[in-house]
Amino acid sequence: RISGKPDDYAMMYEVLTRRLAHGLAELSDPSIAKGKFSELPDLILVDGGKGQLSVAMRALEEQGLSGIEVAALAKREELVYLPGRAEPVRLEGGSPALKLLQRIRDEAHRFAVDYHRRLRGRKALQSLLDSVPGIGPRRREILLSRFGSLEGLRRASLEELLSVPGLPREVAHRLYKALHPSPD
Repeated sequence: RISGKPDDYAMMYEVLTRRLAHGLAELSDPSIAKGKFSELPDLILVDGGKGQLSVAMRALEEQGLSGIEVAALAKREELVYLPGRAEPVRLEGGSPALKLLQRIRDEAHRFAVDYHRRLRGRKALQSLLDSVPGIGPRRREILLSRFGSLEGLRRASLEELLSVPGLPREVAHRLYKALHPSPD
């Protein structure tokens, strides 16, 4: 983020350079266990236009990578931007190629939205749990693994909270009150 404002280009650049750097590290260092990044992609498809395509190309160049294809799919007009082409490719509306690219883009978008939703939920839960005296990192993890989410905790009865191993009675009562504040 630059000056507190979201910067899509900078965020995309960071994600791509991290992903590519992890892949190169796993490929070049035999002491690193081969993980999910040990295969570099054949294609990088980015959501956007010329600017996003340039960011992806810069990330590849700075990592010293060539041979990975890159394309950018601009949403509004469904244009495909490719490196080395002045004009975007306009795929026939409803064509199998366009449908495939749209499905890939839409699935990546859905994945990102779901991830951020879960992250916000975890942060809200962490914030609430941090406000309850007697709940530290260990008890927070126990509660998270037992109830899964803030909503799961809110659905828990006082008896269920009292039955959590390692959660003292008075802490369970404080947590229940924090989860169910009385309307004064």
